[in-house]
Parts: sequence; structure tokens; C-alpha cells
Amino acid sequence: MTSTTTNIADELAVLAAKLRHSTVKVKSGSLGVGSGVIWQSDGLIITNAHVATSKQATVELSDGRVFAAVRTHFDPQQDLAALKIAATDLNTATIGDADTLRVGELVVAVGNPFADSGAVTTGIIYANNPRVVMADIKLYPGNSGGPLADCLGRVVGINTMITNGLAVAISSNTVDKFLSAKSRSQLGVTLQPVLLGRRIVGLLILSVLSGSAAETAGLQIGDVLVGVSGRLFTKPDDLAKYLHSNVNKSISLQVLRGKQQFVVDVLQRGKTAVEAR
Repeated sequence: MTSTTTNIADELAVLAAKLRHSTVKVKSGSLGVGSGVIWQSDGLIITNAHVATSKQATVELSDGRVFAAVRTHFDPQQDLAALKIAATDLNTATIGDADTLRVGELVVAVGNPFADSGAVTTGIIYANNPRVVMADIKLYPGNSGGPLADCLGRVVGINTMITNGLAVAISSNTVDKFLSAKSRSQLGVTLQPVLLGRRIVGLLILSVLSGSAAETAGLQIGDVLVGVSGRLFTKPDDLAKYLHSNVNKSISLQVLRGKQQFVVDVLQRGKTAVEAR
């Protein structure tokens, strides 16, 4: 038994070291340090939209090298962003298929909580759906944008938030779709589900992109979107699905601001997911 335990511990240590090499620190805007994953060897890094809040960022690799980064892809609704740095000799993450995850499977998270480099936590899969992976694993501020990996070290998600004590990660398959999308309908907001027990009752606005359709319509940080065109939000991706099926159309968002509830008409904008620089 002791030998088996030692072997497992050694394997986890090797796995964690590998993940640390493909995890970076991201500094953007006035926010603290977040995390990112080296997705491709040509300098492409994936992180959260709420981490990469500016078009320029600073990226620090595990070996201490620091690079200026430019944001190339941005989708606040999915809380995903891509950064590009001028480097080609990078330790690229091995990307896994999140659809193959099973409830109870061991997973590992790596990130930079409280600016510590390469902190590692372990846990198990709690639930899995086509867009997000939920895990019973400890995350802290600074883990956002970092990898969630399976027991073979394959990255299956990008850690984004804690909900009811559970870690929520955007699935690796969602990231692939984000990168390959030709065009994407965007309001220009970063959202976080609001839960009552285990039931979603709205989407809290964490940030509003300058010049976006949301800003033009008067939406504010702290507003809660509860529905659209009479349909209440019950899943994290309800709004994204509605927007994708109603590109370049005016939509009626039901908004809760403090104790006041009202409807805002927003003309969403179809735009390329790759930002012009």
C-alpha cells in the first residue's frame, strides 16, 4: 500500500511540474495577477476575458521570462480571451477532450492565486456539460484563466469561477470553438451566473466593454440580466445561445438593478472574434 501511495504521489508531482511549465501569469489593466495556458507553441495563450481586460497585457512564463502580449480574440460572454506573445520555444499544454470526462474522475488545477507561482490543487469532477466542467476542487483569486487537467495532464478546461463551492471551468472543446469561430455576436459584457440554491436566477454583469452595444444601451456593472424577450435564464449559456440565433437583431433584455426591474432594448453587433489591432 505504501509503495502504491508513493507511486501515485510521484506521478502527481511529475504531472504538476509539466502543467506548471505551460501555465503563465497574466497581468492586464489595473487588476491583479491572473493565469493563462500556453495553447500553441507560436505564442498563443488562452485565459479568461475577465483577466485580459485590456488589449495589451504582460505575460510571465514559468522560467521567469516576461513578454508584452496583445489580445487577439475576446468573448466576454464566454469569458474567454486569447493573447499572443513573440515567442516560439514554448512548453505547450497537451489539450484533452472534455466530453470524455466522467463524474468522479481526478482533476488537477494550476494557477497563480495571490500571485504565487504554479500553485496546484486536486479534486474530482462533479458535473460535465458541453460548455463547462464543474469540479469539487479548491480555487482562489488568481487561478482564473489557468488549466484544469485530467489525471494524464491533458488540459480539459480553463478555470473561471467558484459557484456554491464548486470550481467552474470552460471546457477545452468550447475553447476550440472560440478560436475557430469566424464571427461571433457580442454584447460586450462579462457575466457570472447568480444562483439561488442550485438554480440559476440571472447573470451578473462583472464588466462592460467600452464602446460595446451593452454600454450604448446603458447596462452597468452590477446589473443582473434575468431574461431576454420574455424567456428567463436558467442555464449559464442561455443568453449566448439566444444571441447566436438572433445576430444583428434588437433584443429585449430583462434587467434587475437594485430593487428595480426594467427592459432594455439592445442592438447586438455581429463582429469578428479576432480583434483588429
